[in-house]
Amino acid sequence: MFGSVILDVAIGIIFIFILISIICSAIREGIEGLLKTRAAYLEHGIRELLHDKEGVKLASAFYTNPNIYGLFASDYKPLVQGNKLTMLKMGRSLPSYIPSRNFALAIMDIAARGPVTDEVSSDPASPIISLENMRANVANLGNPHVQRILLTAIDTAQGDLNLVQQNLEKWYESGMDRVSGWYKRSTQGIIFFIGLFAAILLNINTITIASYLSQNQTARELLVFNAEKMIEEEKEAKKLDPAAGNLDPSYKSYEVARNKLDNLSLPIGWKAGYGMATTAEDNLKGERYNATWYWNYVFGPPLGWLITAVAVMLGAPFWFDLLNKVMVIRSTVKPHEKSKEEASEDRQPPVALQAPLTTQVTLRPPAPPNEVQPPIAISSSPAVPGAAAEPRDESTDIDGCDVEIKDTTPDDELPEAKGGVA
Repeated sequence: MFGSVILDVAIGIIFIFILISIICSAIREGIEGLLKTRAAYLEHGIRELLHDKEGVKLASAFYTNPNIYGLFASDYKPLVQGNKLTMLKMGRSLPSYIPSRNFALAIMDIAARGPVTDEVSSDPASPIISLENMRANVANLGNPHVQRILLTAIDTAQGDLNLVQQNLEKWYESGMDRVSGWYKRSTQGIIFFIGLFAAILLNINTITIASYLSQNQTARELLVFNAEKMIEEEKEAKKLDPAAGNLDPSYKSYEVARNKLDNLSLPIGWKAGYGMATTAEDNLKGERYNATWYWNYVFGPPLGWLITAVAVMLGAPFWFDLLNKVMVIRSTVKPHEKSKEEASEDRQPPVALQAPLTTQVTLRPPAPPNEVQPPIAISSSPAVPGAAAEPRDESTDIDGCDVEIKDTTPDDELPEAKGGVA
């Protein structure tokens, strides 16, 4: 029983972490929609990839190339100088995503026709994009590092123009993997601070919630029910769309997650006051300024808020995967508790059974009339050959059939029977 309580508390805490993570992620997406930080990180990554940290040479020609310029509005202006990239840097009107094909075509176009888009580079008589023209005009890139990359792509393509394009696409994708890592770490940092702010603002103390769930069976069962429902809905969503994410879309809404969190009736908020105690009676226990008081009012609450913020930083998909694993463990523990352990039995080795007795009947031919028939000899002996016969005495062969019965009572003079079966 103790083990199942711990598992139910863990499931409840994980379910709460999922809801809070969804809420904080929705806030993060709202901030992203305003600031367009993805565009800033992408622009910074492309400048690093093209070896133009100031964004005034090849990076500028890249963003003004028709293959890229059509992906965003307004003119290109470098966002940051050098490596000064902050977590909340504004991306303004720059694109948040550039397909790898557009990147490769832009580099090939600049190499073959030059960095400037004018009447000469746009004339039908301008050089075509071919391996020979790109190699001959590779200096149009104006960047020795990128020129060498392009020459390597041409040499390894073995005369195949499409393979050159694929080589440039792979080079771009490998560079964007670094940018994705930068943005992911930045997003985790932002979500951590959002989670910490929400934990303090709403008084979401993980330690207090865990203590409350360990003492309240109804609250535990409600959370476990909601967690099981979430998993079932996710399975149904997977059937409809196998490529869907780790959570059912109905749980990814800020409003839905907030309503579910409010309906759980947990010790969240400031109604119970500040501190680790969950009831007014607990607030009166103990004296001030002892170890318990310092834990309840000085060290406990900040630690509980910090745990909440760190958990939110890991993200809802992480906690949803963990919830599935804990549910599997719980499904194996619950049946074990319902079927009690059988008491041990002292099983003695079976006693050797005695051989069954066989009855031997000696038949005699019928006696002549008026002659008394001697009794039939009946003897019992073990069925096992060679076994000793049981002892016999003088009265063994007497069956009582020749005893004369005297002083009998007629049936009508017998007393009336009492009881018995009607």
